[in-house]
Amino acid sequence: MKWILLFLIFISTTVFAQPKESAVVASVGTKKITLEEFNKRYAEVTSQVLANPPSKKVFLEELVRFELGVQEARKRGFEKDPIVQDRINQELYKAFLEKELGKKVEESTVTEAEMRAWYANNPQIRLSDILIEIKPGATKTQREEARKRGNEILEEIKKSKRPFEELVRLYSDDITTKNLGGDIGWQSRISLVASYYTAANSLKVGEVTSALVETPFGFHIIKLTGRRSYEEATKREIRMAVYDVKRKAVFDAFFENIRKNYKINVNVNLVE
Repeated sequence: MKWILLFLIFISTTVFAQPKESAVVASVGTKKITLEEFNKRYAEVTSQVLANPPSKKVFLEELVRFELGVQEARKRGFEKDPIVQDRINQELYKAFLEKELGKKVEESTVTEAEMRAWYANNPQIRLSDILIEIKPGATKTQREEARKRGNEILEEIKKSKRPFEELVRLYSDDITTKNLGGDIGWQSRISLVASYYTAANSLKVGEVTSALVETPFGFHIIKLTGRRSYEEATKREIRMAVYDVKRKAVFDAFFENIRKNYKINVNVNLVE
């Protein structure tokens, strides 16, 4: 009889006892929040909040409110709202990339040789600049007037024996650098508009561009005043730049592969 009693006790504790982790800490409509789920979410929040993390009681109430809000939103059909659908698509896109490429990108390494090779074509440079500003929304006529003025200044610079810094004070529209002789400090391909950097980097130190350089800000006349060697350059910036190049290569290869499965038509002319 004793073993039968023990067996019944075993069965009852096995069948009817609920593991602590699966215990329900809150029910909200159709949603049941288990202790395991609560602890997981609470750990995530407290690991990100360095100061004054919420108490468990407060956080549980926030979870209840979250579920209330989600269920009420679904009841009212919010998921059909175009703005909501756009946000969902953005989150889907981010989650998709994280799952498919996250680990591969994280495993990318940058070597000293790669950094040197990249820097050979993308050095940090220092320059002075004369800006002929084009204001946002300028008309075609205003743009052409700015271009004409810029070319006149450029011709004056070619003929003048005055220092470039003095001519900057006379002609530049950039009030930030005007009194500094146009000096914009050390820059890199990362910090400058691509066309601007390419034009500046093609110069020899002390040389001035022979033609206007156009950017969204206006027309520029650039003088290269310095070029750093690899040893002098900021290595952290170079490493980040090479890492971004490698990351882009991973993304490009991935999308090039999957786009084969879709019919795609692009009309670039409409956006230029």
